[in-house]
Amino acid sequence: MHGWGARAQHRAPGDARAQQRGRARRHQEAAARRRRGSGFGKGAAVAAARGIAPHFRGDVLRQFQLGTIVIMEERTRSCLLQNRSALEQDIKTSYIMDHLISEEVLSLEDEQKVKNQATQKERAALLLNIILEKDNYAVISFYNALLNEGYKELAALLQDGLPIISTSTKKNSINGSTAYVQTILCEGGVPQRPVVFVDRPEIVQSIRNALYKLGNDPGWITIYGMAGCGKSVLAAEALRNHRVIAECFPGGVHWVAVGKQDRAGVLVKLQNLCSRLNQGSHTYPSPPLNTEEARDRLRFLMARKYPRSLLVLDDVWDSWVLKCFDVQCRVLITSRDKSITEAVTGNSFPVSVQSGLSNDKGLEILSLFVNSKVTSLPEEAHSIVQECKGSPLVVSLIGALLREFPKRWAYYLKQLRSKQFKRIRKSSSYDYEALDEAMAASIEMLKEDYKEYYKDLSVLEKDVKVSTKVLCILWDLDTEEEVEDILQVFVNKSLLFCDRNGKSFQYYLHDLQLDFLTEQNRNRLPDLHAKMVCQYQKTYKRRFPSPSDEDCMYWYSFLANHMAKANMDKELYSLLFSMDWIKAKTKLMGPAQLINDFVEYRHILDEENSTVREDFQEFLSLKGHLLVQKPFPDIVQLGLCQPDSSEVYRQANLQAEERAKKGAVYLEWMNKKTLQNLSRLVVRPHSDAVFHACFSYDGMKIASCGADKTLQVFKSKTGEKLLEVVAHDDEVLCCAFSPDDKFIATCSSDAKVKVWNALTGQLFQEYNEHSEQVNYCRFSHSQILLATCSNDTFLKTWDLKGRGCRNTLFGHRGYVNHCSFSPDDQYLASCSNDGTVKLWKTSSANQWKCFDVKEQVWKPDDDDEEEVLLKCCMWSSDGTQIMTAAKNIIFVFDVMTGDLITELTTSSCSSIQSCDVSLTGPLLAVAMSHNSVELWNLELRKRVADCSGHLSWVHCVQFSLDGSMLLSSSDDQTVRLWDTNKVHSSSAVSLVRDMDAIFQEDEVIVLVSDNKKCLQLINGKTGDVMCQSEVQNSRIRCCCLNQHINLAAFGCGDGILKVGMKSARFVLQNIGWKRQQFQHSLLIAVGLENGTVKVLELPSGKILKTLIGHTECVQRCQFTPDGKMLISSSNDSTIRVWNYISGELLNNYDCHKGAAVLSCDVSPSGSKIASASADKSAMIWSLNSTMPPHVLTGHNACVRSCKFTWDNEYLATGDDNGEIRIWRVQDGSLLHICSEESENKDSKHGGWVTDLHFSPNSKKLASTGGYIKWWDMTTGESLQTFYTNGTNLKSIHVSSDFKTYVTIDNIGILYILKMIN
Repeated sequence: MHGWGARAQHRAPGDARAQQRGRARRHQEAAARRRRGSGFGKGAAVAAARGIAPHFRGDVLRQFQLGTIVIMEERTRSCLLQNRSALEQDIKTSYIMDHLISEEVLSLEDEQKVKNQATQKERAALLLNIILEKDNYAVISFYNALLNEGYKELAALLQDGLPIISTSTKKNSINGSTAYVQTILCEGGVPQRPVVFVDRPEIVQSIRNALYKLGNDPGWITIYGMAGCGKSVLAAEALRNHRVIAECFPGGVHWVAVGKQDRAGVLVKLQNLCSRLNQGSHTYPSPPLNTEEARDRLRFLMARKYPRSLLVLDDVWDSWVLKCFDVQCRVLITSRDKSITEAVTGNSFPVSVQSGLSNDKGLEILSLFVNSKVTSLPEEAHSIVQECKGSPLVVSLIGALLREFPKRWAYYLKQLRSKQFKRIRKSSSYDYEALDEAMAASIEMLKEDYKEYYKDLSVLEKDVKVSTKVLCILWDLDTEEEVEDILQVFVNKSLLFCDRNGKSFQYYLHDLQLDFLTEQNRNRLPDLHAKMVCQYQKTYKRRFPSPSDEDCMYWYSFLANHMAKANMDKELYSLLFSMDWIKAKTKLMGPAQLINDFVEYRHILDEENSTVREDFQEFLSLKGHLLVQKPFPDIVQLGLCQPDSSEVYRQANLQAEERAKKGAVYLEWMNKKTLQNLSRLVVRPHSDAVFHACFSYDGMKIASCGADKTLQVFKSKTGEKLLEVVAHDDEVLCCAFSPDDKFIATCSSDAKVKVWNALTGQLFQEYNEHSEQVNYCRFSHSQILLATCSNDTFLKTWDLKGRGCRNTLFGHRGYVNHCSFSPDDQYLASCSNDGTVKLWKTSSANQWKCFDVKEQVWKPDDDDEEEVLLKCCMWSSDGTQIMTAAKNIIFVFDVMTGDLITELTTSSCSSIQSCDVSLTGPLLAVAMSHNSVELWNLELRKRVADCSGHLSWVHCVQFSLDGSMLLSSSDDQTVRLWDTNKVHSSSAVSLVRDMDAIFQEDEVIVLVSDNKKCLQLINGKTGDVMCQSEVQNSRIRCCCLNQHINLAAFGCGDGILKVGMKSARFVLQNIGWKRQQFQHSLLIAVGLENGTVKVLELPSGKILKTLIGHTECVQRCQFTPDGKMLISSSNDSTIRVWNYISGELLNNYDCHKGAAVLSCDVSPSGSKIASASADKSAMIWSLNSTMPPHVLTGHNACVRSCKFTWDNEYLATGDDNGEIRIWRVQDGSLLHICSEESENKDSKHGGWVTDLHFSPNSKKLASTGGYIKWWDMTTGESLQTFYTNGTNLKSIHVSSDFKTYVTIDNIGILYILKMIN
């Protein structure tokens, strides 16, 4: 046995009666100690001085229980576990347990469990397990027991791990504010108590109860209530408690006054907070540059330097602000919005602050203001409190007046009672009448000039805070200090509220104060608004505020409102019909508010020119999704894409011409008149794919959901965001409005179904009865019945009045993808991966009918049974037909007979993702995987329109109830609204991206194939089709046109090369093909899939040479500039140089070991060859020497394009990440990296860099990817970006003077661009 137990070995065990007597004695001694109330005794102090372990007294242990420390500290637990073996070996549990029971640490049940163990060691082990499950108090008691029972050596082992305690035993030191707490709060920036303060213990205790819940785990506490009810004061008061700080937030408290901020303001707040937390450390020498970096830094500081600390965000207005501070820590928020934390994840504990005070509290406030006892207040005080209806704000207003004039009790009571207003006010938690009377009494006490200043505040908007500078401009004062002095008078008299925002102040009126002012000055309001506008014009004259101006947000938000209310119609026209204003406001605030301005002031603007208003509104609606991205696009270039008759185009063209004279690059879209804009509005509400979108029943709102796990709600007219909810833990697959538009249902890959309040975003119901992802949700038309379907093969219906499932519908044998109610709600249709459509009776949940679509899809000669995925099922408007989609076919069945009525076959190269039927006409909308929406006439059984515009898969389509609008959602993160009548009347043929272009003086001739398998010859200047070929048997894959425009060649997917003359179209010869390149009007080189290259003479079609050498598909053929050699590149990683006349192989460059050569180029001098490869590198080879190549490395993705400058000095390479690098040809060194900051982390060019072209002087570069860009070769900076309607540009043809450009996007739109001189 070890020496630790020597004292215990000599103790006589005693009989049971002796143990009971000892236990009773110890209980009595413990009670006596508690009655004496002693702390550390003199003996303990002496023992500590001598290095002997101190003895903790019982009353000190009780102090731990009261709140100094409750949860066992990690250090204490670690020490106990580290010495567990020695403790289990030596202690005898019977005497230890006596002590623990006397200290109320151990229960009699625990004692009995320990005694039941067979051996001493087992009893000791169980006792230690019980202690480990308890708190610090249990460890201290165990430590004292070891000392009492003679185990001093064992107790010494635990001494270093004992928790630190406070020696104070006073109750107010434990539960109240101590010097330690005051220091913590002061360091954290927690506001001090106001001069006039009354305790509201019930609310304070509610806040503290919530704070205790954050002791163990991170989470959010929201203190919510209306302005002026004391949220911030109550939050600060709740923190003035030793137990709260010591138990829950030993890491400290960090107070941040947020207020209403833009994103730049929030970044400043985050920077200041990170700087405060990083004081005394060199971990982060510089402030974070953006919100994401600041949030990551804050997460690190809170986790590493300040664990278990509390972050207080005071006066939060917007839910997006919380996301900036969402670092998985403990957060307390004060806000008017109870649901604000629904935008973030984690535990949430709301605390409501009622605005009404009791009569006693109201009297207490008045007594503090007049420095008198409550019992000494006059009788009028009770009446004043009653008239104030318990409003803290009104009581404070009157109290402040009485402080200056303490004898005017009767006067102010009279003022409150006598002031009445004729208008009927809206309901509010404040008593409007009492506040109005208090306001009138307060204003009467102001000086005359101050009254005028206060009246000017009538023009402010509700819930809007204004900076000192705005009021400085309004009042035309020289310095902001003068303004602050005036405003401080209003603040001191509770006529105005002030928030500090860093070094500046933000001022605002309470809603009810503003109601009072506008009522009192109703007749003067137009003049007051006009004064605001005139003062703005005097200050800013011919420029607009810049983001660096403190007041810029106010003017961009409310200048148009002031003009409208001042009846300054001409000024409003001039402002809103200005491209400069459009640019300045959208750059700062995005397009939604501007669209809203055009909608709100339509009645005024249309009196001047309704067409111009429509021009600007259409421009913002269709281009707005581009105006929210970074970097901010050139709005003038976007304006040049508008129709020539548009006022937007006229202003943009004037600015472009002026800037072009100074060297700026702008492009005119020459053939844009041939394109009709079918979209009505384009909105980008999500940061990832949008899986579903739907109209509200009144058509005024749209809800959308997607891969970013959020639910978004926005206005259908303007795209203005109304609601954002972080709805699920995984992708949100579907959303649906209830028939009364009060609720929105969502379902997700997390297998949950949730129902939300459509107005507030508050969670109303949550259902968890599905076991796998829920694919679709749909409300019935006439009652609040919700249907859902899931990968668990079940459908379920839910009554929102209940908390559980109403019915479970089972019968499918595969994933159930979609469901929909019949128009009369009698039946529910569903479709599944099992290849069937089932109809269910809504009332009984029994299956009614089943349609087996597999029989229609399978062919008799199919060997393998293939799964048939049915993506959607829809009812006809009269309920007599049911439609479902599999692959690219829509099957229409008769509901009653079950007969297949017809099949509608859509595009063969795409699959159907969703469909919807118009309730007002025979139209069917179909969402396709190839980025478009097809519109079909069910009566004619034919496709009547293609809606192109999306850049990726379209997941959802839905008609509005009246059928006038159609919406679609896509992987491209957008929701598009289409005007059904426009779409229905237009069905343009779309082009494919394989084309050739010839530039002759001012003419541009384009040879291009279309989706109808025809070849078109297009006049680029007019956009007219000059001639068109017959329909081919297979898709045209490539085409070429000679310089004289009298000879064309094209290759088809069936392996046939056709050559035609303009005068006599005939096929010369059929051969296999892959790619070809014209260099002479009578020669063509063709690369084949089998690796051979054929050189043909045209128009005879004679094969001059067959060049054999490549082992895989030939990707590119190119003649050298002198026409003597042919260069071919292949997937076999080689480039070969041929004498195409003799067939001799001159050189074979094994460029990229095992990686395909994706592009190659010959220098204009013919002396160099460049290759670009999938191995993320490029090479420069010399044709005239045996020198090793320059290997160009540094790209982080496949290098897809390369191009020499015309002076042979430089080479450009582009990769799949959108990065372009410029290299010196002579030594292969890097000159520039052409890229710019982009929100799209996957690509800086909107996609792969597919083509590159230099200007003749090699000073500019044009590149294609997701869009077209022009670069300055001197600096590597972007000169201009042209955003095509589609994306994924394959190539671009450039005229020799670098002035004209031709390309086609992935949705088949032709762009002929001419640089503006």
